[in-house]
Amino acid sequence: MWKCRRGLLELDLVLEKFMRCEADRLGETEVEWLGELLELQDNDLWDIVAGRSERFEPRHRELVARLRAS
Repeated sequence: MWKCRRGLLELDLVLEKFMRCEADRLGETEVEWLGELLELQDNDLWDIVAGRSERFEPRHRELVARLRAS
């Protein structure tokens, strides 16, 4: 949860909503993959979540889709 606190308000809001709605549904692997995404710089992660970038690992595709839907 702590890594979901970001410098960009928009990203912070999306991640907060995502965690509120999806945290209980995340499997161990998805938690690991989310951690990998959260290692990205705020602007890079925001571009992915906002749909402006497809620069993420193919294994993250479903998780990114869920983040974009949040």
